[in-house]
Amino acid sequence: MIDIIYRFMPGWRRNQPAPADAEEARHRLETGNHAFAELLTAAPGEQAAAPRIIPFDLRELGLAEDPGEAPTQAPFALVLGCSDARVPTELIFSQACNDLFVVRVAGNVLGSECLGSIDYALDHIGDSLKLLVVLGHSGCGAVTAAVDAFRTPGDYLSLASRHALRSVVDRLYVAVRAAANSLETVWGAEVIQRPGYRSALIETTILFNAALAAYTLHGELSGRAPTTCRVVYGVYDLVTHRVGLPAHSGADHDMRLVAPPRDRAEFTQLAVHFASGDGVRRSLEALATG
Repeated sequence: MIDIIYRFMPGWRRNQPAPADAEEARHRLETGNHAFAELLTAAPGEQAAAPRIIPFDLRELGLAEDPGEAPTQAPFALVLGCSDARVPTELIFSQACNDLFVVRVAGNVLGSECLGSIDYALDHIGDSLKLLVVLGHSGCGAVTAAVDAFRTPGDYLSLASRHALRSVVDRLYVAVRAAANSLETVWGAEVIQRPGYRSALIETTILFNAALAAYTLHGELSGRAPTTCRVVYGVYDLVTHRVGLPAHSGADHDMRLVAPPRDRAEFTQLAVHFASGDGVRRSLEALATG
């Protein structure tokens, strides 16, 4: 049994200061995710871990210092994530109310409405924000729909009259195309014939989509965001509960948030890295021989 407790204690005030800079904010999110993932690593039958208690400051519950006043909004990070119900943003980073300004949309695509919400946050609470995070996740349904439409163009016709849904899928096509190119670069043109190709393409697209959104966000906000605010990205794994990127060191993911590529050359290197990751390799090799 695992207990995750959000506790309200009358009279308690949070002593932990807000992160001083982007690096401290990134470290706090990574540490919080590590604590969350560790809660869920015990095998069935093993002794239960100590409860994870996340206390609430009265002000973070919506109770201001003075009666009749609204609390001050002061998150230290903004997260652009997917709407998927399996990715509870504050919970997976072990953060409380008023720590994160969260913008969620299917496929964590950076449309005009999402960018408007981010602009609003920077205009009104930019002084407290130290980090802008793009968070993708494994098994993303929006990315899967875009991959399937890409592989079987006839399926796209089912979206012809569904303009709102189509707009999400359309925004993912660049990432799908880039992921497909990277898989062919690493594995050869015949990769599309492998039984595990669809799974590999979905995984690579999820990674590339998060990197591309972070890169785009950095460009869109250049000159408008505070100079102390940085953009990073990562992918939440629904199985391991970790936020990170694929590693080649034997671990499935590095538990870290990273800066987006700076130019086309770095994107090319990153695409090859993603396409040759352990998860993609398992998808292509195990299913091809299994």
